[in-house]
Amino acid sequence: MLKDDLLTFSEKILSLRRVDGSGVASPGDFVVVPVDLTFATDGTAPLAIKVFEEMGDGKVWDPRRIVLNIDHTYPAAAEPIANLHLVMRRFAEEQGIEIQEGNICHQYILERYASPGMIIAGADSHTTTHGALGAFATGIGSTEAAAIWLSGKIWLRTPESIEVDVYGGMPRGASAKDLALKIVGELGADGANYKAIEFKGDAIRGLSVDSRATLSNMAMEAGAKAAIIEVDEKARAFLRDMGREPLLEIHSGDKAEYSKTLGVDASGLEPMVAAPHRVDNVKSIREVEGLEIDQAFLGSCTNGRLEDLRVAADIVKGRRIHGGVRFIVTPASKKVYLDALRDGTLEVLVRAGAVITNPTCGACVGTHLGILGPGEVCISTSNRNFIGRMGARDSQVYLASPATVAASALEGKITDPRRYL
Repeated sequence: MLKDDLLTFSEKILSLRRVDGSGVASPGDFVVVPVDLTFATDGTAPLAIKVFEEMGDGKVWDPRRIVLNIDHTYPAAAEPIANLHLVMRRFAEEQGIEIQEGNICHQYILERYASPGMIIAGADSHTTTHGALGAFATGIGSTEAAAIWLSGKIWLRTPESIEVDVYGGMPRGASAKDLALKIVGELGADGANYKAIEFKGDAIRGLSVDSRATLSNMAMEAGAKAAIIEVDEKARAFLRDMGREPLLEIHSGDKAEYSKTLGVDASGLEPMVAAPHRVDNVKSIREVEGLEIDQAFLGSCTNGRLEDLRVAADIVKGRRIHGGVRFIVTPASKKVYLDALRDGTLEVLVRAGAVITNPTCGACVGTHLGILGPGEVCISTSNRNFIGRMGARDSQVYLASPATVAASALEGKITDPRRYL
């Protein structure tokens, strides 16, 4: 372990893991590091496979460190998509690679693989999610994925780091999603471009691993290269529950230098909403309350975990969804689905009028199971609200917490969830 207390998390892990062993990796330095895990989805794997096969007829460097995930449109919603899935299944069989169907990639990786000290390169932009467990996790493109499959390494520029210090107790009705939206709103959509965000402070330590994953996931919407929450006993307990131990615990130095420090007082946090068509177009619930909706979506790699489903179930229990609203609930993984089935969470949601889908990205990426029609308005727990993201180009998507989405589904309009808590 490096003893230098001047290094940030990213500087330290890239210094430790660089293959040339040439010492400290300072911001701006280019390094080559080994990849502990790489994965791709049905949105990125087919092109990666094509590029890999154009490189020659070789085998991947280590099939145990590669996962293919069919999740963006699962089951296939059209023949062209089914054909892409066939390409992935064939390649996985030929190479001896694990292929997962019906788990959102980030939730599956969080449950099965992500560990402190790992370098994870995922062919999906929200790979930053896994920084919630102290990994350096970053998104890559399809061609980069193909190169990693061949070499087992990635070439990176050491990022500058932003320290986000969150202090104070979280008030009733506020959640990690509200905190994430507030931070993205303050930083802006490009405020952390190619920078690593380190989340710190008492409020962060008070969050569950599920909530931490929401924060690290949403950091991408400010342009973050990585989004790290250092390991503590909560993270260790999560890993033990999932049957694994930390690979390497890394902590930033007490005197580490950051390009920017942002302080956030969580005690003043209230429900937040990102209005169309930018994630950084963040408003207080008071500014948009009362806007009528057609659909409420609870799911995605941002907020499709058990904790999120339970929050929604607590709000709708014994009540009925508004007659003019489609309330679509998509668990993020089979494990989440089964856990919510066993503890009665799904029954509560169904009795209230929700539609439960299989685990998939689905509505979030506008491929199936909740596509919006012309002019429709959706309030969603997902991470993006760009034009046409969930369907018709003139539809509108408002991003919010599970509590806000559930309360809004009950009333048929954007609603402050605190009246139900």
